[in-house]
Amino acid sequence: MNENLSQYADEKKSSKKWLLLAFLLLLLFGGALAAFLIKRGGHSAGGMPKITLDDSKGGHRLLIDGKPFFIRGVCYNPVPIGQNFKSDFFGKDSPALGVDGDLMKQANINTIRLYHAGTNAADVKLVINGLYKKHGIFSLLGHHLAFWEWPPANYADPKFREHLKKQVLDMVRTYKDEPGVLGWILGNENNYSFDLDVRPWTSDEIDALATPEERRLERAKIYYTFINDMAREVKKIDKRHPVIMGVGETKSLDIAAKYATDIDILGMIAYRGSSFGNLFREIKQKMDKAMMLIEFGCDRYNVITQKEEENFQAEFIKMQWRDILKNSADIGGAKNCLGGTLFEWSDEWWKGNDTDTRSWSVQDSVAHWRNVAYYYDADKEGLNNMNEEWWGIVRLDPNKKVDGHDARIPTKAYNLIKQMWGAEKK
Repeated sequence: MNENLSQYADEKKSSKKWLLLAFLLLLLFGGALAAFLIKRGGHSAGGMPKITLDDSKGGHRLLIDGKPFFIRGVCYNPVPIGQNFKSDFFGKDSPALGVDGDLMKQANINTIRLYHAGTNAADVKLVINGLYKKHGIFSLLGHHLAFWEWPPANYADPKFREHLKKQVLDMVRTYKDEPGVLGWILGNENNYSFDLDVRPWTSDEIDALATPEERRLERAKIYYTFINDMAREVKKIDKRHPVIMGVGETKSLDIAAKYATDIDILGMIAYRGSSFGNLFREIKQKMDKAMMLIEFGCDRYNVITQKEEENFQAEFIKMQWRDILKNSADIGGAKNCLGGTLFEWSDEWWKGNDTDTRSWSVQDSVAHWRNVAYYYDADKEGLNNMNEEWWGIVRLDPNKKVDGHDARIPTKAYNLIKQMWGAEKK
Protein backbone atom coordinates (compact mmCIF):
# COMPACT_ATOMS: atom_id res chain seq x y z
CA MET A 1 0.00 0.00 0.00
CA ASN A 2 2.87 2.39 0.81
CA GLU A 3 4.39 1.56 -2.56
CA ASN A 4 1.12 2.39 -4.31
CA LEU A 5 0.86 5.68 -2.43
CA SER A 6 4.41 6.56 -3.41
CA GLN A 7 3.67 5.79 -7.05
CA TYR A 8 0.48 7.91 -6.88
CA ALA A 9 2.44 10.83 -5.36
CA ASP A 10 5.05 10.65 -8.14
CA GLU A 11 2.33 10.63 -10.81
CA LYS A 12 0.61 13.62 -9.16
CA LYS A 13 3.88 15.59 -9.13
CA SER A 14 4.45 14.75 -12.80
CA SER A 15 0.90 15.78 -13.68
CA LYS A 16 1.35 19.13 -11.91
CA LYS A 17 4.56 19.74 -13.89
CA TRP A 18 2.77 19.10 -17.18
CA LEU A 19 -0.14 21.35 -16.18
CA LEU A 20 2.30 24.12 -15.25
CA LEU A 21 4.15 23.70 -18.54
CA ALA A 22 0.88 23.77 -20.50
CA PHE A 23 -0.19 26.93 -18.67
CA LEU A 24 3.13 28.67 -19.44
CA LEU A 25 2.86 27.70 -23.11
CA LEU A 26 -0.68 29.05 -23.23
CA LEU A 27 0.48 32.35 -21.79
CA LEU A 28 3.39 32.54 -24.21
CA PHE A 29 1.58 31.66 -27.42
CA GLY A 30 -1.73 33.17 -26.37
CA GLY A 31 0.00 36.49 -25.82
CA ALA A 32 1.81 36.19 -29.15
CA LEU A 33 -1.48 35.46 -30.88
CA ALA A 34 -3.15 38.47 -29.25
CA ALA A 35 -0.23 40.68 -30.26
CA PHE A 36 -0.45 39.36 -33.82
CA LEU A 37 -4.18 40.07 -33.98
CA ILE A 38 -3.80 43.60 -32.63
CA LYS A 39 -0.95 44.31 -35.04
CA ARG A 40 -3.12 43.20 -37.96
CA GLY A 41 -6.00 45.39 -36.77
CA GLY A 42 -8.00 42.48 -35.38
CA HIS A 43 -9.07 41.76 -31.82
CA SER A 44 -8.75 38.63 -29.75
CA ALA A 45 -12.09 38.97 -27.92
CA GLY A 46 -14.48 37.53 -30.47
CA GLY A 47 -13.08 39.85 -33.16
CA MET A 48 -14.98 42.84 -31.74
CA PRO A 49 -13.07 45.95 -30.64
CA LYS A 50 -14.03 47.41 -27.29
CA ILE A 51 -15.19 51.00 -27.87
CA THR A 52 -15.56 53.25 -24.83
CA LEU A 53 -15.77 56.92 -23.91
CA ASP A 54 -13.57 58.14 -21.08
CA ASP A 55 -13.73 61.44 -19.19
CA SER A 56 -11.77 60.39 -16.11
CA LYS A 57 -8.65 62.45 -16.86
CA GLY A 58 -10.15 65.88 -17.44
CA GLY A 59 -11.49 65.81 -20.97
CA HIS A 60 -13.38 63.51 -23.33
CA ARG A 61 -11.54 60.67 -25.05
CA LEU A 62 -12.59 57.86 -27.35
CA LEU A 63 -10.85 54.58 -26.49
CA ILE A 64 -10.57 51.42 -28.56
CA ASP A 65 -9.37 48.43 -26.59
CA GLY A 66 -8.30 50.85 -23.88
CA LYS A 67 -6.11 52.98 -26.16
CA PRO A 68 -6.90 56.57 -27.28
CA PHE A 69 -8.40 56.76 -30.76
CA PHE A 70 -8.59 60.18 -32.42
CA ILE A 71 -10.95 60.22 -35.40
CA ARG A 72 -9.13 61.23 -38.59
CA GLY A 73 -11.90 60.66 -41.05
CA VAL A 74 -13.65 61.59 -44.27
CA CYS A 75 -17.29 61.69 -45.34
CA TYR A 76 -17.62 58.96 -47.95
CA ASN A 77 -20.19 59.08 -50.74
CA PRO A 78 -18.28 58.07 -53.90
CA VAL A 79 -20.92 58.76 -56.55
CA PRO A 80 -19.54 58.04 -60.04
CA ILE A 81 -19.63 60.66 -62.78
CA GLY A 82 -23.00 60.50 -64.51
CA GLN A 83 -24.90 59.17 -61.49
CA ASN A 84 -26.65 60.74 -58.50
CA PHE A 85 -27.26 60.03 -54.82
CA LYS A 86 -29.09 56.79 -55.66
CA SER A 87 -25.81 55.18 -56.71
CA ASP A 88 -25.04 52.01 -54.75
CA PHE A 89 -21.29 51.81 -54.12
CA PHE A 90 -21.31 48.78 -51.82
CA GLY A 91 -20.34 45.19 -52.64
CA LYS A 92 -17.24 43.32 -53.75
CA ASP A 93 -16.52 45.80 -56.57
CA SER A 94 -16.79 48.87 -54.33
CA PRO A 95 -14.02 51.45 -54.78
CA ALA A 96 -13.67 51.35 -50.98
CA LEU A 97 -12.15 47.89 -51.32
CA GLY A 98 -9.78 49.02 -54.05
CA VAL A 99 -8.48 52.42 -55.09
CA ASP A 100 -10.22 54.45 -52.36
CA GLY A 101 -9.22 52.18 -49.50
CA ASP A 102 -5.61 52.15 -50.66
CA LEU A 103 -5.47 55.94 -50.96
CA MET A 104 -7.15 56.38 -47.57
CA LYS A 105 -4.65 54.10 -45.91
CA GLN A 106 -1.77 56.07 -47.46
CA ALA A 107 -3.33 59.28 -46.14
CA ASN A 108 -3.55 57.86 -42.59
CA ILE A 109 -7.36 58.02 -42.57
CA ASN A 110 -8.80 55.79 -39.83
CA THR A 111 -12.56 56.41 -40.21
CA ILE A 112 -15.17 56.98 -42.89
CA ARG A 113 -18.62 58.42 -42.38
CA LEU A 114 -21.40 56.68 -44.33
CA TYR A 115 -24.60 58.70 -44.62
CA HIS A 116 -26.71 55.58 -45.14
CA ALA A 117 -26.48 51.84 -45.60
CA GLY A 118 -27.09 50.29 -48.98
CA THR A 119 -30.06 48.11 -49.85
CA ASN A 120 -28.08 44.86 -49.67
CA ALA A 121 -26.81 44.17 -46.15
CA ALA A 122 -24.28 41.58 -47.32
CA ASP A 123 -22.72 44.12 -49.70
CA VAL A 124 -22.55 46.77 -46.96
CA LYS A 125 -20.87 44.33 -44.60
CA LEU A 126 -18.30 43.51 -47.29
CA VAL A 127 -17.29 47.17 -47.44
CA ILE A 128 -17.39 47.90 -43.71
CA ASN A 129 -15.39 44.83 -42.72
CA GLY A 130 -13.18 44.86 -45.82
CA LEU A 131 -11.96 48.38 -45.01
CA TYR A 132 -11.44 47.43 -41.39
CA LYS A 133 -9.64 44.14 -41.93
CA LYS A 134 -7.45 45.34 -44.78
CA HIS A 135 -6.66 48.87 -43.63
CA GLY A 136 -7.86 49.24 -40.03
CA ILE A 137 -10.41 51.86 -41.16
CA PHE A 138 -13.64 52.09 -39.12
CA SER A 139 -17.07 53.15 -40.39
CA LEU A 140 -19.56 55.50 -38.76
CA LEU A 141 -22.93 54.35 -40.05
CA GLY A 142 -25.74 56.88 -40.22
CA HIS A 143 -29.40 57.48 -40.95
CA HIS A 144 -30.44 60.89 -42.32
CA LEU A 145 -33.96 60.55 -40.84
CA ALA A 146 -35.60 61.46 -44.14
CA PHE A 147 -34.73 65.15 -43.94
CA TRP A 148 -34.14 65.62 -47.69
CA GLU A 149 -36.82 63.22 -48.88
CA TRP A 150 -40.13 64.15 -50.48
CA PRO A 151 -42.63 64.79 -49.04
CA PRO A 152 -40.62 66.58 -46.32
CA ALA A 153 -40.17 64.90 -42.96
CA ASN A 154 -42.71 65.76 -40.27
CA TYR A 155 -41.35 64.88 -36.85
CA ALA A 156 -44.60 66.01 -35.23
CA ASP A 157 -46.35 62.97 -36.73
CA PRO A 158 -46.16 59.99 -34.31
CA LYS A 159 -46.60 57.44 -37.11
CA PHE A 160 -43.79 59.02 -39.10
CA ARG A 161 -41.50 58.93 -36.05
CA GLU A 162 -42.27 55.24 -35.49
CA HIS A 163 -41.54 54.52 -39.14
CA LEU A 164 -38.11 56.16 -38.88
CA LYS A 165 -37.35 54.53 -35.55
CA LYS A 166 -38.03 51.11 -37.03
CA GLN A 167 -35.60 51.83 -39.87
CA VAL A 168 -32.89 52.96 -37.43
CA LEU A 169 -33.32 49.94 -35.15
CA ASP A 170 -33.31 47.58 -38.13
CA MET A 171 -30.00 49.15 -39.21
CA VAL A 172 -28.53 48.68 -35.75
CA ARG A 173 -29.67 45.05 -35.51
CA THR A 174 -28.22 44.33 -38.94
CA TYR A 175 -24.75 45.79 -38.39
CA LYS A 176 -24.13 45.87 -34.63
CA ASP A 177 -21.99 42.71 -34.68
CA GLU A 178 -19.69 43.88 -37.47
CA PRO A 179 -16.19 44.66 -36.15
CA GLY A 180 -15.72 47.55 -38.59
CA VAL A 181 -18.54 49.66 -37.12
CA LEU A 182 -17.40 52.54 -34.90
CA GLY A 183 -20.77 54.10 -34.02
CA TRP A 184 -24.22 55.27 -35.13
CA ILE A 185 -25.01 58.79 -36.38
CA LEU A 186 -28.67 59.80 -36.02
CA GLY A 187 -29.62 62.64 -38.33
CA ASN A 188 -27.48 65.18 -40.10
CA GLU A 189 -28.59 68.82 -40.23
CA ASN A 190 -32.25 68.07 -39.49
CA ASN A 191 -32.39 70.83 -36.89
CA TYR A 192 -32.27 73.36 -39.75
CA SER A 193 -35.98 72.58 -40.16
CA PHE A 194 -36.69 74.62 -37.04
CA ASP A 195 -33.50 76.63 -36.53
CA LEU A 196 -33.38 77.98 -40.09
CA ASP A 197 -36.82 77.08 -41.46
CA VAL A 198 -35.32 74.81 -44.11
CA ARG A 199 -37.97 72.24 -45.04
CA PRO A 200 -40.09 73.21 -42.01
CA TRP A 201 -42.77 70.97 -40.52
CA THR A 202 -45.62 71.62 -38.14
CA SER A 203 -48.86 70.41 -36.55
CA ASP A 204 -52.13 71.97 -35.45
CA GLU A 205 -50.81 72.21 -31.90
CA ILE A 206 -47.62 73.95 -33.04
CA ASP A 207 -49.54 76.34 -35.29
CA ALA A 208 -51.71 77.35 -32.34
CA LEU A 209 -48.72 78.79 -30.47
CA ALA A 210 -48.55 82.58 -30.36
CA THR A 211 -45.10 83.48 -31.71
CA PRO A 212 -42.55 82.10 -34.22
CA GLU A 213 -40.06 81.61 -31.39
CA GLU A 214 -42.52 79.54 -29.37
CA ARG A 215 -43.19 77.41 -32.44
CA ARG A 216 -39.45 76.94 -33.03
CA LEU A 217 -38.87 75.88 -29.44
CA GLU A 218 -41.74 73.38 -29.58
CA ARG A 219 -40.44 71.82 -32.79
CA ALA A 220 -36.97 71.58 -31.26
CA LYS A 221 -38.40 69.89 -28.17
CA ILE A 222 -40.31 67.35 -30.30
CA TYR A 223 -37.30 66.57 -32.49
CA TYR A 224 -34.70 66.20 -29.72
CA THR A 225 -37.09 64.10 -27.63
CA PHE A 226 -37.49 61.84 -30.66
CA ILE A 227 -33.71 61.53 -31.01
CA ASN A 228 -33.39 60.68 -27.32
CA ASP A 229 -36.11 58.03 -27.58
CA MET A 230 -34.24 56.38 -30.46
CA ALA A 231 -30.93 56.56 -28.59
CA ARG A 232 -32.47 54.71 -25.65
CA GLU A 233 -33.90 52.03 -27.93
CA VAL A 234 -30.59 51.62 -29.75
CA LYS A 235 -28.79 51.05 -26.46
CA LYS A 236 -31.21 48.31 -25.49
CA ILE A 237 -30.06 46.21 -28.44
CA ASP A 238 -26.47 47.43 -28.81
CA LYS A 239 -24.27 48.32 -25.87
CA ARG A 240 -21.00 48.27 -27.82
CA HIS A 241 -21.25 51.40 -29.96
CA PRO A 242 -21.78 55.07 -29.12
CA VAL A 243 -24.83 56.94 -30.38
CA ILE A 244 -23.99 60.21 -32.12
CA MET A 245 -26.55 62.96 -32.74
CA GLY A 246 -25.95 64.93 -35.92
CA VAL A 247 -26.74 68.67 -35.78
CA GLY A 248 -25.93 71.74 -37.83
CA GLU A 249 -24.47 74.57 -35.77
CA THR A 250 -25.39 75.50 -32.21
CA LYS A 251 -28.62 77.55 -32.22
CA SER A 252 -30.79 75.00 -30.37
CA LEU A 253 -28.13 73.12 -28.41
CA ASP A 254 -29.51 74.36 -25.10
CA ILE A 255 -32.79 72.59 -25.94
CA ALA A 256 -30.93 69.47 -27.08
CA ALA A 257 -29.07 69.44 -23.77
CA LYS A 258 -32.39 69.24 -21.96
CA TYR A 259 -34.20 66.67 -24.09
CA ALA A 260 -31.44 64.54 -25.71
CA THR A 261 -29.58 63.47 -22.59
CA ASP A 262 -29.06 59.84 -23.65
CA ILE A 263 -26.90 60.43 -26.70
CA ASP A 264 -23.20 59.72 -26.23
CA ILE A 265 -21.55 62.11 -28.67
CA LEU A 266 -22.61 65.33 -30.32
CA GLY A 267 -21.91 65.22 -34.07
CA MET A 268 -21.43 68.83 -35.21
CA ILE A 269 -21.66 70.21 -38.75
CA ALA A 270 -19.91 73.57 -38.96
CA TYR A 271 -18.69 75.63 -41.89
CA ARG A 272 -17.10 78.68 -40.30
CA GLY A 273 -14.25 79.30 -42.69
CA SER A 274 -10.64 78.86 -41.63
CA SER A 275 -11.44 78.81 -37.90
CA PHE A 276 -14.23 77.41 -35.74
CA GLY A 277 -14.00 80.39 -33.40
CA ASN A 278 -15.69 79.71 -30.06
CA LEU A 279 -17.51 76.58 -31.29
CA PHE A 280 -15.91 74.11 -28.88
CA ARG A 281 -16.34 76.34 -25.82
CA GLU A 282 -19.94 77.09 -26.76
CA ILE A 283 -20.72 73.39 -27.04
CA LYS A 284 -19.11 72.75 -23.67
CA GLN A 285 -21.19 75.50 -22.09
CA LYS A 286 -24.48 74.43 -23.65
CA MET A 287 -24.12 70.66 -23.81
CA ASP A 288 -21.14 69.27 -21.97
CA LYS A 289 -20.69 66.02 -23.88
CA ALA A 290 -18.00 64.55 -26.05
CA MET A 291 -18.26 65.97 -29.57
CA MET A 292 -16.81 65.49 -33.02
CA LEU A 293 -17.08 67.29 -36.33
CA ILE A 294 -19.12 65.11 -38.67
CA GLU A 295 -18.76 67.69 -41.47
CA PHE A 296 -16.20 70.45 -41.98
CA GLY A 297 -13.98 71.50 -44.85
CA CYS A 298 -13.67 73.83 -47.83
CA ASP A 299 -14.55 73.76 -51.53
CA ARG A 300 -11.80 74.42 -54.03
CA TYR A 301 -13.51 76.45 -56.76
CA ASN A 302 -13.16 80.23 -56.90
CA VAL A 303 -16.30 81.78 -58.37
CA ILE A 304 -14.58 85.13 -58.94
CA THR A 305 -11.62 83.83 -60.96
CA GLN A 306 -13.67 80.87 -62.28
CA LYS A 307 -10.71 78.61 -61.54
CA GLU A 308 -9.95 75.68 -59.29
CA GLU A 309 -8.08 76.79 -56.14
CA GLU A 310 -6.39 73.82 -54.45
CA ASN A 311 -4.19 76.06 -52.32
CA PHE A 312 -7.14 77.74 -50.59
CA GLN A 313 -8.82 74.43 -49.86
CA ALA A 314 -5.66 72.94 -48.37
CA GLU A 315 -4.90 76.03 -46.28
CA PHE A 316 -8.41 76.25 -44.83
CA ILE A 317 -8.43 72.54 -43.94
CA LYS A 318 -5.03 72.87 -42.27
CA MET A 319 -6.27 75.69 -40.03
CA GLN A 320 -9.56 73.92 -39.28
CA TRP A 321 -7.70 70.79 -38.22
CA ARG A 322 -5.46 72.82 -35.93
CA ASP A 323 -8.60 74.05 -34.14
CA ILE A 324 -9.84 70.49 -33.80
CA LEU A 325 -6.54 69.34 -32.31
CA LYS A 326 -6.36 72.33 -29.96
CA ASN A 327 -9.63 71.25 -28.38
CA SER A 328 -8.79 67.59 -27.91
CA ALA A 329 -8.40 66.14 -24.43
CA ASP A 330 -4.66 65.68 -24.78
CA ILE A 331 -3.88 69.24 -25.88
CA GLY A 332 -6.27 71.68 -24.21
CA GLY A 333 -8.95 74.18 -25.07
CA ALA A 334 -12.42 72.80 -24.38
CA LYS A 335 -10.98 69.24 -24.26
CA ASN A 336 -14.18 67.85 -25.72
CA CYS A 337 -13.28 67.06 -29.34
CA LEU A 338 -12.77 63.45 -30.48
CA GLY A 339 -11.70 64.36 -34.03
CA GLY A 340 -13.70 64.72 -37.19
CA THR A 341 -14.78 63.51 -40.62
CA LEU A 342 -13.77 65.92 -43.35
CA PHE A 343 -16.28 66.74 -46.06
CA GLU A 344 -15.52 65.04 -48.34
CA TRP A 345 -13.55 62.24 -49.96
CA SER A 346 -14.40 62.70 -53.65
CA ASP A 347 -16.26 65.26 -55.76
CA GLU A 348 -19.94 64.66 -56.48
CA TRP A 349 -20.87 65.91 -59.95
CA TRP A 350 -24.63 65.53 -59.48
CA LYS A 351 -25.19 67.97 -56.64
CA GLY A 352 -25.67 71.14 -58.66
CA ASN A 353 -28.90 69.82 -60.14
CA ASP A 354 -30.13 66.48 -58.87
CA THR A 355 -32.99 66.32 -61.41
CA ASP A 356 -31.11 67.06 -64.65
CA THR A 357 -29.37 63.83 -65.65
CA ARG A 358 -27.34 65.59 -68.36
CA SER A 359 -25.65 67.79 -65.76
CA TRP A 360 -24.35 64.79 -63.82
CA SER A 361 -21.60 64.30 -66.40
CA VAL A 362 -20.39 67.91 -66.15
CA GLN A 363 -18.71 69.40 -63.08
CA ASP A 364 -20.82 72.49 -62.44
CA SER A 365 -18.95 75.76 -61.78
CA VAL A 366 -22.06 77.60 -60.55
CA ALA A 367 -22.07 78.29 -56.79
CA HIS A 368 -25.13 77.24 -54.84
CA TRP A 369 -25.04 79.17 -51.56
CA ARG A 370 -23.11 81.95 -49.87
CA ASN A 371 -20.79 81.91 -46.88
CA VAL A 372 -18.64 84.99 -46.29
CA ALA A 373 -16.39 83.06 -43.88
CA TYR A 374 -14.81 81.54 -46.99
CA TYR A 375 -13.40 84.93 -47.84
CA TYR A 376 -11.19 84.03 -50.79
CA ASP A 377 -14.13 84.34 -53.21
CA ALA A 378 -16.74 86.19 -51.13
CA ASP A 379 -15.78 89.73 -52.13
CA LYS A 380 -18.78 90.43 -54.34
CA GLU A 381 -21.86 91.26 -52.30
CA GLY A 382 -24.75 88.90 -52.96
CA LEU A 383 -22.67 86.48 -55.06
CA ASN A 384 -22.93 82.82 -54.07
CA ASN A 385 -19.50 81.34 -53.49
CA MET A 386 -19.95 77.77 -52.22
CA ASN A 387 -19.69 75.16 -54.98
CA GLU A 388 -21.34 71.87 -54.01
CA GLU A 389 -19.52 69.82 -56.64
CA TRP A 390 -15.94 70.76 -55.64
CA TRP A 391 -15.47 69.63 -52.02
CA GLY A 392 -13.52 66.43 -52.58
CA ILE A 393 -9.90 65.97 -51.57
CA VAL A 394 -9.62 63.67 -54.58
CA ARG A 395 -10.83 64.72 -58.03
CA LEU A 396 -12.53 62.40 -60.48
CA ASP A 397 -11.03 61.94 -63.97
CA PRO A 398 -13.81 61.71 -66.59
CA ASN A 399 -11.38 60.33 -69.18
CA LYS A 400 -9.82 57.46 -67.28
CA LYS A 401 -11.01 54.38 -65.38
CA VAL A 402 -9.17 52.33 -62.77
CA ASP A 403 -10.70 48.95 -61.95
CA GLY A 404 -13.98 50.15 -63.47
CA HIS A 405 -14.12 53.38 -61.43
CA ASP A 406 -13.41 56.99 -62.33
CA ALA A 407 -9.72 57.53 -61.76
CA ARG A 408 -8.87 59.39 -58.53
CA ILE A 409 -6.54 62.40 -58.65
CA PRO A 410 -5.30 63.45 -55.18
CA THR A 411 -5.42 67.20 -54.53
CA LYS A 412 -3.13 69.35 -52.40
CA ALA A 413 -5.60 68.90 -49.53
CA TYR A 414 -5.18 65.13 -49.79
CA ASN A 415 -1.40 65.45 -49.62
CA LEU A 416 -1.76 67.86 -46.71
CA ILE A 417 -3.76 65.47 -44.52
CA LYS A 418 -1.47 62.64 -45.56
CA GLN A 419 1.43 64.61 -44.12
CA MET A 420 -0.40 66.01 -41.06
CA TRP A 421 -2.10 62.81 -39.99
CA GLY A 422 1.01 60.77 -40.65
CA ALA A 423 3.01 63.01 -38.34
CA GLU A 424 0.34 62.72 -35.62
CA LYS A 425 0.53 58.92 -35.68
CA LYS A 426 4.27 58.90 -34.92
